[in-house]
Amino acid sequence: MIVVAGEALVDMVPVGEDELAPLAPKLGGGPYNVAVALGRLDVPTAFLSRVSTDHFGEQLVKRLHGSNVTTELVQRGPENTTLAVVGLADDGSARYAFYVDGTADRLVEDPGPLPEQAKAVSFGTLSLVLEPGASVYETVLRRESKRLLTALDPNIRAGLIDDPGAYRARFRSWLPDVGLLKLSVEDAQWLAEEDDVIEIARTWISQGPAAVVLTKGGDGLSVITATGQVDVPPVKVDVVDTIGAGDTVQGALLAWLHDHDSLSAEKIRGLSDEEWTTALTYAGAAAAITCSRAGAEPPFASELTAALGG
Repeated sequence: MIVVAGEALVDMVPVGEDELAPLAPKLGGGPYNVAVALGRLDVPTAFLSRVSTDHFGEQLVKRLHGSNVTTELVQRGPENTTLAVVGLADDGSARYAFYVDGTADRLVEDPGPLPEQAKAVSFGTLSLVLEPGASVYETVLRRESKRLLTALDPNIRAGLIDDPGAYRARFRSWLPDVGLLKLSVEDAQWLAEEDDVIEIARTWISQGPAAVVLTKGGDGLSVITATGQVDVPPVKVDVVDTIGAGDTVQGALLAWLHDHDSLSAEKIRGLSDEEWTTALTYAGAAAAITCSRAGAEPPFASELTAALGG
């Protein structure tokens, strides 16, 4: 099993091109999207979060079940569901305004040790910023890193980070407990306050992660390890929007590692360039499918197999 820990929310996505176009609710949240992607790729997956009992919360749980994700670790509460109002640029990239005060996912409680069958746990996005939940997830990260592969996608939402310096320091403190780090080029530059992302990644690897995977939008994907770098080109697709694309990369990459018995930092360090090329191609193809449709809709295994010519 892979456990995905973090928030579930609702993206309010514009329908149409008018400046004040109507907004349609789309279920999402970075960790939630990762869990959905994993479940749809036939990987045993559990979601760890606190989800509202409101209408949106009911739909979030229903979609987890429909995506083959178990909810034994999902806590429920009467607080509202977090909302993210999305604005789309001409290229389909998204910007967000968040409504997070007093919402359910911020009030998650420590579940204690994760189930024995868990082999990896993934963290990221708002859940590592907004207290009191951020400290809870940090506790789980540090505790479980002693026996599981820990994966992190910080997925920076700078508008919600009141003290960037403190958050950057906190991020660096996590690195010894992170086995796999995945993030966008823009997030890497924001976190390091530098432009040379390859050098940034090499510095971070020296502090803990077995590999750093970089998403580069229209320039594809790269992985940096202690022994080198592998790049794969982007998959060409008609982009509807990019919501959930990076989350799909995270989910699909973990799915590939699961399917190839590589869910440990030691095994990740042992992957060859050819294996990394295959893994990144798999993740990039999954993200391309997500970009081809509105909202965060990761592919099911049969869709991805067809896209890869299988």
